[in-house]
Amino acid sequence: MDTYPGTLPERGKSMYKILLADDEGIVIDSLKFIIEKNFPDSCLIESAKTGRKVIETAESFRPDIAFMDIQMPGINGIDAMKEIREANKSIIFVVMSAYDKFDYAKEAINLGVLDYLNKPVDQGKIVETLKRAMKLIDEEKERRSQDLLIKEKLETVIPIIENNMIYTALFQDDYDEEIENFKNLLSINKTYGFIIVLEWGDNQTDNHLTNVVGTGIKMQSYYKEMREVIKGFYECVISSMMANRVIIYVPYESESLDYTERIAIIEKTRTMIRKLSQYVEVKFRAGIGSIVKLEDCARSYEEAQRALRKSDGTVAHVEDLPIMVSYEANYPIAEERRLFDMTEKGNENEALIAANCFFGWMAENYADHIGDIKLKVLEFVLWAEHLAINEGGMEYHFLSRQEYLPSLLELNTLDEIQQWFVNKIGAACRDVVQSKEKQSSSSVERAKTYISENYSKDISLDEVSREVDISPYYFSKLFKEETGENFIEYLTSVRINKAKQLITGSDMSMKEICTSVGYSDPNYFSRIFKKNVGLTPTEYKEKDNAK
Repeated sequence: MDTYPGTLPERGKSMYKILLADDEGIVIDSLKFIIEKNFPDSCLIESAKTGRKVIETAESFRPDIAFMDIQMPGINGIDAMKEIREANKSIIFVVMSAYDKFDYAKEAINLGVLDYLNKPVDQGKIVETLKRAMKLIDEEKERRSQDLLIKEKLETVIPIIENNMIYTALFQDDYDEEIENFKNLLSINKTYGFIIVLEWGDNQTDNHLTNVVGTGIKMQSYYKEMREVIKGFYECVISSMMANRVIIYVPYESESLDYTERIAIIEKTRTMIRKLSQYVEVKFRAGIGSIVKLEDCARSYEEAQRALRKSDGTVAHVEDLPIMVSYEANYPIAEERRLFDMTEKGNENEALIAANCFFGWMAENYADHIGDIKLKVLEFVLWAEHLAINEGGMEYHFLSRQEYLPSLLELNTLDEIQQWFVNKIGAACRDVVQSKEKQSSSSVERAKTYISENYSKDISLDEVSREVDISPYYFSKLFKEETGENFIEYLTSVRINKAKQLITGSDMSMKEICTSVGYSDPNYFSRIFKKNVGLTPTEYKEKDNAK
């Protein structure tokens, strides 16, 4: 028999395990001869002549490819394939049979059979089928290899993403869009969650740990193991190490915990700490905050820290602290928090919705206590304005509220009080926005003035941001929001407009114009000019002269 050229797969060094299942020895010998002749040093071959023996061999040999006869003694080929498929999902079957029965073929194909061959089978057909099977195996190996590579890269990238998410949620304002991106990247689909602050030290004295610096350094080499242990207990997001602690955000289905759920979380955290202690000889403590929405997790973080400060135990939940603030049963604490959060952000629509909801609760439950309602309204307005002054960087005037109390005392109906309330809350929100816009506009205007006076120099984003005393990152974002252009686009526009004026209104040479608008390379200047104007500087001048 001739060897068929090109039969070896591209990955010639791969070894393929092939199982030959047929009750006729001459068929097995023929197949083995064809395989070894056309695929030398590429295949490991085993054979079996009964259905039971095929199943047993497949369990120990774990073949990549199996040539199966349908009619064999004992267990038939179809049933054998079903058994083998249960244990080996990736095996490729090639059915060979002298019985040309469509029903058999159909059932075999449903088992994921690559081909159905009628005996006697031409050598070329066997070789062609094997080549296809080997190609599929190689592709699957490559896919698995790529999956492992991606997983390996994710092992490096995911901790960075998780740390950035926690940092953004806890320490940055106006992060709604970023948080949604983080949730998508990390497949977080739960609205609520809570914070665990995990810290460690050599020994515990009352409510604090000793040698936090030393143990912080010591734990650096155990960070990966610590992440694995924590992830084994909670589906969560974990920060990087900060001194002797990590911050853990645990997504949760519901917006509150009952007693049983809270105890379960505490006990789970205790067990997690015991597990961590098996890796390294340090003492661990954990503080747990309450359930909040992701955008409010800074509050859960503060609660978790307070739980650690106020407790001398190993694990402390904020709701177990004796100093926890409590409210009457139906007090709308969520609306109160939303009112102040939205005021601080200058989100007038959301703040007014929360204000009206809270006032509605007061009107429904305490309509006969107008004096108390006025007192609560005044309390909320004063605190909202305090937040607005701090957030907006506005100037405080001691006498700015001298008419508030007399105005409120003159109001006699709930509708009048509510209107006064929402008007003041709305004004506080607008003050935040206007103050920020004023500050932003002032900074951007100063930047634009600096650019207009220095465009002929080699100025940079860092230089201009230093001039207006704003960090480069924040200045870049602010500048784009105010002007609609990034810094480079704006600077280029200023330079090109000045160049156009000099080209049409002066006798300067192109080289002189190039230098005077901040470019040292005439060729680069010409390319930038054409990109923005559609003509080279020379073409632009010729067009102007032709007018």
